[in-house]
Order: sequence, then C-alpha cells, then structure tokens
Amino acid sequence: MQRYYIDACIWRDYFENRSDNLRPLGEWAFRLIKKVVEEGGLFIISDILIVELQKFYSDEQIASMFGIVPPELRLNVSTTEKQTKDALKMKNQLKIPSGDAFHAVLARDNNALMISRDAHFYGVIRIIVKKPEELI
Repeated sequence: MQRYYIDACIWRDYFENRSDNLRPLGEWAFRLIKKVVEEGGLFIISDILIVELQKFYSDEQIASMFGIVPPELRLNVSTTEKQTKDALKMKNQLKIPSGDAFHAVLARDNNALMISRDAHFYGVIRIIVKKPEELI
C-alpha cells in the first residue's frame, strides 16, 4: 500500500479550492486525494501537520477537511524525540523552516511520498517529492 504525506499547503489548496490565477490548485489537490482514496493509498496525518493546520482552521474544520479520507486510510502519527532531533539537524544543515524539516523527517520515517509545492523539500535527501498534478 502506497503511503502519502500531504503537506499543509496542499490540504489548504483542497479545502479552500485555491488557485494562483493560472492554475486550479484546489482542483488538482482534490483530484489527487480522490485518486489516492480510490487506489486505497494510506494518508499519513502527523501531529505537526495538525498543528500547522490549526493556525488557519478550527478543529471542526480540520475534521471536515480530512472527512474526504475514510478513517481506515488514515494513519495518525506522533513525532518522536529522535525525529525532533533529526528535524532540527536538517533545519540547520539545509537552512529550511523547521516545519518543513519535520514534515520531511516524518515522510521519510513513514516511507511516504511527500506531496508539496514547497521548494524546500526538493533539496532533502531520502524523500521523494511530487506535486499533485504530477500524479493525477
């Protein structure tokens, strides 16, 4: 079963049906999520992802956002002490935001394909990063 770690920006694209005036980012995010659900892929939902989304949405809105994914296709994970150390090391070495370092470590440790538009992820070794439109 393929595992996916979808970055907060993609969840926001989907939930707000965002666009960048040229591209239908929300539509692409929706189509990717729908495809992963149809294929039985596993969504990695981390404590770090939830905290990041809580900056923009209520717990009820987040629950609604994740409602598109059946519970059996969600794997909730919590960051370990070792992952925290790895993320802080990665942040300092690669000069990337700490949130991005945490997401990269969590995707790596859960053998998940990272879905993001954030250029910071493209310099991270040992994770594969794709944009939604590359998979639909």
